[in-house]
Amino acid sequence: MAFQTRRKHNVPRKRKKIVRENRCRFCRDKVALIDYKDLSVLTKLVTTRGKLFSRKRSGNCQKHQSQSIIALKRARFLALMAFAE
Repeated sequence: MAFQTRRKHNVPRKRKKIVRENRCRFCRDKVALIDYKDLSVLTKLVTTRGKLFSRKRSGNCQKHQSQSIIALKRARFLALMAFAE
């Protein structure tokens, strides 16, 4: 009697890797420096309460996240943006 070889149930199948390009919006646009006078960009990085979004939530890289923090502080100091709402 010939036995048929069957696939074992506990062996995981190989899945295709889905490649998503998660890049910083500033890296995609090749922005060298985030300007503190560009309020339309800074308001997208801040909550309604005035807190800065985290890197994970905003999608920024480390370099541009630290630049956005500095730009936000400068804009607040010059009264272009509010400290808290």
